[in-house]
Amino acid sequence: MNVGLIVFTALIVAPFAWGIAIFNQLVTLKNNAKKSWSNIDILLKQRNSELPKLIDTCKQHMQYEQETLVRVIAARQNAEAALQTGDLQALGNAEHKLENSLINLFSVAEDYPELKASDAFLRLQTRITSLEESISDRREFYNESAAIMNTRREMFPDNIVANLFSFEAFELMEFKLDELENISVAEQFQI
Repeated sequence: MNVGLIVFTALIVAPFAWGIAIFNQLVTLKNNAKKSWSNIDILLKQRNSELPKLIDTCKQHMQYEQETLVRVIAARQNAEAALQTGDLQALGNAEHKLENSLINLFSVAEDYPELKASDAFLRLQTRITSLEESISDRREFYNESAAIMNTRREMFPDNIVANLFSFEAFELMEFKLDELENISVAEQFQI
């Protein structure tokens, strides 16, 4: 057998095999990031479907707090609209406003003993709080998956394959600057 032919074949086959391996790894990372976003999407939809039930329960007991309920409804609608667009920055802003309106709602609910004693309210409050915690956990997992994918598509030699096959960067779900600041409890009680 001709050694030159073997070397020539190895020089052709090795880069091709290397490219296939990198391509497959990038596909796996891309799908992991998409899956982690899908998990967030599901939780956001579940939480958004629970909010009207919470509002209806609160309406029965909080006759004088319509403005608080309207804020929650408006924040939910904005979050739902941002979710539909897929714009992570708009979604982050809308989710932040929704979170603040829920904090305000739960704070105001403290003034209504019959509401606090309502089994429906307590179940919904627990469910929504649990969903919020799950969303936070999934957001962290999504950011990790997206960061790994983004790093790999920028690293040499992976960037060659990533650019050749148009692997897109994933946008991170970043905290807004005011989310990192201490929360003013006094502001939460203003209506």
